[in-house]
Amino acid sequence: MRLIVARCEVTYSGRLNAFLPESTRLLMVKEDGSFLVHADAGGFKPLNWMTPPTVIEDSGDLVVVRKRAGKTEDRLEIKLIEVLSDVTHDMGEAAGLEKDGVERDLQLLLADDPTHIVEGLRLVKREWPTDVGPVDLMCRDEDDGWVAVEIKRVGTIDAVEQLTRYLDCIRVDPSRADCRGFLVAQSIKPQAIALADQRGIACVRVDLAVLRGEREPELTLFAL
Repeated sequence: MRLIVARCEVTYSGRLNAFLPESTRLLMVKEDGSFLVHADAGGFKPLNWMTPPTVIEDSGDLVVVRKRAGKTEDRLEIKLIEVLSDVTHDMGEAAGLEKDGVERDLQLLLADDPTHIVEGLRLVKREWPTDVGPVDLMCRDEDDGWVAVEIKRVGTIDAVEQLTRYLDCIRVDPSRADCRGFLVAQSIKPQAIALADQRGIACVRVDLAVLRGEREPELTLFAL
């Protein structure tokens, strides 16, 4: 990982245009191609970022980060005015996040029968690899379209962001450009549902006891 602390100007162009005037910022360049621009305020969220796959060009006083986004190109240009620190650290092999027992059980049971998520879904592969980590289930729907499924015990905003990164990688392949995303969890936070709706990601609640056959699904009664 490369960490650059510099006085810089940042220009973004693509789906919209944005400009950050000269200030001291932290630039984070990850081995997988992720690029993040941080300020010393605003919490954990970067001011701007680019998820992989990216092309990064460094000419010394100008860093350009490019990424294809459908028929257009997202572009970050960072003009380095004064570099205060520029260090690179070898982070070693990335150890994947271990799922807890509930998430592992949900993944195995849903892999065995993905129709619990949506009718007609069939499994292609568990732990489908992407440049930013494996998506839990890669499936196909009744129309043979691709569907990426991320499984959590509790669906949060972070889970939506994680699935968004997976979809960005998967959709780079033109044959999977229309891949849909499903966030599946025992419970899903309202904020996560709102963000998922904005991102075009479907949210599905499942019950582990029902999947195990320990309890019958609850019936919804509609008054006539």
